Amino acid sequence: MTKKIVISTLILLFMDFNAFASEMVYQFSNPSFSGQGWSSHVLTIENEEYTRQQANIAAQQQAAAAAAAAANNTNLAKFLNNLESRIYATLSQQIASQLFSNQGATSGQFTVAGSTIQWNSDGSNVNISITDANGITTNMTVPLGSLAI
Repeated sequence: MTKKIVISTLILLFMDFNAFASEMVYQFSNPSFSGQGWSSHVLTIENEEYTRQQANIAAQQQAAAAAAAAANNTNLAKFLNNLESRIYATLSQQIASQLFSNQGATSGQFTVAGSTIQWNSDGSNVNISITDANGITTNMTVPLGSLAI
């Protein structure tokens, strides 16, 4: 037994313990603590926040559009749109008949839904000027030719 102790002691004396040991260094993997890769980490977080914000805005706009579409799809809304279209069609037909009639007035002005419509006829053309509620004016010149009724 003493022989085993002597051999073990000799082995331990000649062995270099530095060969089996290394310095223990702890490194954080999170860039917030280590500083390595900090800029790309911050940019990634900023991009994720921006993407979420844009997704929320798009979802709100989509919900508002769906609510507006649902409100316009009721039977009452359909009826009112149809009635309004028919009134405007009849009104425009009567105005066109007046503008291009030989017995009609040669000039005039009227207001419909905030837009002012002025016209005058010089015998060969009808000049029409439409000014909307924002003050934007559209001018049209229509030759009478064969349009006179």
